[in-house]
Amino acid sequence: MTSTGTASQALNGTGASGLVDWGFAKATGRLIVQAGPKALPGQAAEVVASLRQAAERSRGPVAETARMHSPAGSGPVLIVDRPGWVDANIDSMESMLEPVINALLAKRKTPATPSPLILGVGGKVTGAEVGALTAFLASRILGQYDLAPDGIPRLLLVAPNVLDTESQLGVDPADFRLWVCLHEETHRVQFTSVPWLRRHVIDAARQLSLGLAPDPEKLGELIRRITQNLPDALRGAGNGLADILATPEQRAQMAKVTAIMSLLEGHADVVMDDVGPAIVPSVEFIRAKFQQRRHDVTGLDKILRRLLGLEAKMRQYREGAVFVRAVTATVGTDGFNAVWTSPETLPLPDEIQNPSAWVRRVHG
Repeated sequence: MTSTGTASQALNGTGASGLVDWGFAKATGRLIVQAGPKALPGQAAEVVASLRQAAERSRGPVAETARMHSPAGSGPVLIVDRPGWVDANIDSMESMLEPVINALLAKRKTPATPSPLILGVGGKVTGAEVGALTAFLASRILGQYDLAPDGIPRLLLVAPNVLDTESQLGVDPADFRLWVCLHEETHRVQFTSVPWLRRHVIDAARQLSLGLAPDPEKLGELIRRITQNLPDALRGAGNGLADILATPEQRAQMAKVTAIMSLLEGHADVVMDDVGPAIVPSVEFIRAKFQQRRHDVTGLDKILRRLLGLEAKMRQYREGAVFVRAVTATVGTDGFNAVWTSPETLPLPDEIQNPSAWVRRVHG
């Protein structure tokens, strides 16, 4: 008889559940991620140094504008290449999802321990899927605040993507790098100055993942929903495949998480735009070119973005920014910052669309 522990030990790179080979996911992602732009001699070091300087320069203006201050030494900055971003995000995915996978295994009606061979093959297949998805995203992300559920959260800036994007847009490199850092620094401040926020977002994401994970005993119903709703997902309606997998109750939970993400993204865009004119001379030109880039996605890339719900993320920027500006216009920056008081003061899904409802609920 083979125990779960023995099976897990037989699989290199798998998580505690044995169902995802996270090491193979990293290897796959690093293997297939698109090569970044070729840097001239000395250019790579210059970009890294410039981004580090821009990240440091953004801190004071963001803190002053947002009226939010991080503890000293919190949220380190890490400049990475595309394979480095793959590694960091797969590490975070593992620590985020392994508790979810183990909780699902514990709920199975007919628990059984697969053989090491079956676990190994299945883990590598799933790992390859995770690696491929991460590789796709790795060439598109400029920066990210990595929540690192079981590690040290940090701000990641993807140097080759910044270099590639500023070249494609034809914008001033120094201005563009600082502009990117203003947005990402706002995320760093959000999570480091609000002590409960990181754990709240992690717990909400895990709970949502647990609810969305397909039940093997309802696979037929799941396939039927995919068949019926895939055309809507391809048209960019909703949150892509997540909407297809969700029940009405799960969609309500998704709406709550989406409201939080809309707040975070919208707030970062508003702070970036408010700070920008004072320290980024070509900010209007950068913003116009970047917005055009968001709308010019075509072909397979556009299909994948819709299926993955990335089109919905673009709406989060817009709707969240409208919410932040409307609330700030009514109660000022300090009044808006009441949103960070506790999980209960975060906007509800309908309040993102109706900022005055949030003001009435929180401020009376």
